[in-house]
Amino acid sequence: MAKTTVDFAEATDFSLLSSVIDDTLRSLRVTGSLLLRESYAPPWSIAIPDTDKLAALLKVDSGVRVVAFHLVEFGHCEIKPKGGDEVLLTAGEMAICFGGGAHRLSQGESSATQSIEALLAGGPNLRRPDALGRNAGAALLCGAFLLHDTAFNPLFAALPPVMRATLSRPGALHNLAGVARLMAEEIDRKPLAGGYIVERLLEVLCAEAVRAHVEAVPRHETGWFRAIKDPIVGRAIAAIHSRPGADWSVLRLAAQVAMSPSRFAARFSEALGESPMAYVSQWRINIACRQLATTRQGVEQVAANVGYESLAAFSRAFKKRVGESPAAWRTRERL
Repeated sequence: MAKTTVDFAEATDFSLLSSVIDDTLRSLRVTGSLLLRESYAPPWSIAIPDTDKLAALLKVDSGVRVVAFHLVEFGHCEIKPKGGDEVLLTAGEMAICFGGGAHRLSQGESSATQSIEALLAGGPNLRRPDALGRNAGAALLCGAFLLHDTAFNPLFAALPPVMRATLSRPGALHNLAGVARLMAEEIDRKPLAGGYIVERLLEVLCAEAVRAHVEAVPRHETGWFRAIKDPIVGRAIAAIHSRPGADWSVLRLAAQVAMSPSRFAARFSEALGESPMAYVSQWRINIACRQLATTRQGVEQVAANVGYESLAAFSRAFKKRVGESPAAWRTRERL
C-alpha cells in the first residue's frame, strides 16, 4: 500500500527529534572545565576574554571552541557582551556565550575590573564579602565548555550568541536543576574523584541547557530548530543523519516523507533557509572532518563513507566548503 502524508502525524516525532539532537551533540564532543566559584560584594566587575584568548589561557588545542558559561547561584549579575545587548541574570539562571565574544560580568558601577586571567592565576578576589557574607551581592559558578568540530555542525550554528537557561523552569526534555544541584554538591563535598565527576557533570549541564533551549524555541522561527521540529522536514533531516552516505536526492528525500518533490523542497527551504541538498552536503562534510581528524582511514574511504562515488567529487565538495583539500586539512589538524 502506497504511503501518503496522512500516514505521518502532524506532530514532532520525539524519537526522531531525539536522534538528531543526539547526533549533533555527540559530534561536538563536549568537555567541560570549571574556572571559578566565588561570591562578590558590589560593586564588582570581571572581564572575560574572547574564545581565542580563553583557548590560549586554558592551553587547549587549536580548532577547539572555548565557550564561557556563568551560573548565578545567589543574587544577580549583568553580562555585557562587547558590542551586544546587556543580559541580566538572577539566581537560578545561567548564560552560555556560544558566540565566543569578549564580555564583562558586573554588579553595580565598579571603577576597577578584575581579569579572569588574574583570578585563575591565583590573584585575590578584590570584592570578596566579609567573613559572614553579609554584604554578598552575587555568588557565581563560572566555567568553560570545550566544543569540537563546530564549523559544519547545524546545532552549533543555530545557537544564539548568548543563550540563557533557567534552572527553575521545569520541562519535558531537560533536568537542568538536578544536574546543577549534583555539581554543586560534588564541589562542596570534595569527595574522592570529585574533579572527574564535576567534569562529566559539566558535559551533561551543557547538553541539558541545549535541550531546554530546543524545547523553548517557538515553532514559527525560521532555522534549524524549527526544521527539526517540523514533522516533515524533521523526518527528512533524521533520515540524512541516520544514513549520510546514502544516495540522497530531493526525489528520494521527498519519498521518505511521502510528499511531492516540489512541495517537499519548498517546505524544507522555508523551514531551514537552505535547500535539502545543501544540508546533505554540509552534514557530510561535518562527518568527513570528524573521520579525517580522529581515524586512520584513507581519504578515499572517508569519501565513500559520506556518500561520494569518487575521490575527485569529494575533494571538490570538501574544498568548496572548507577552503582546502581533505589531505591538506587533515595534515594541518594533526599538526
